[in-house]
Amino acid sequence: MIGLQHYLTLSAILFVLSIAGIIINRRNLILLLMCIELMLLAVNFNFIAFSRYLGDETGQVFVFFILTVAAAEAAIGLAILVVLFRNRQSINVQELNTMKG
Repeated sequence: MIGLQHYLTLSAILFVLSIAGIIINRRNLILLLMCIELMLLAVNFNFIAFSRYLGDETGQVFVFFILTVAAAEAAIGLAILVVLFRNRQSINVQELNTMKG
């Protein structure tokens, strides 16, 4: 039977993979956004697992709010990427340092 430890282990693996993706690849902005989404998914797994384990539905309500924020972040992030690509013809993170003051 699948218990709480299995869900927490899966969540930890997803979280570590997302952090590794952010650390290893700092050039592609789309991959960075995907790693942030994977990190939010790991947090959602924790909320759902503890909500189910404790018999409380508060964690599931938090998941709906996190999914709403993640969807807005993805939409705004992709819109910014489209504008950056139209202006610079590249989405390389190292070339985006011209906004520094």
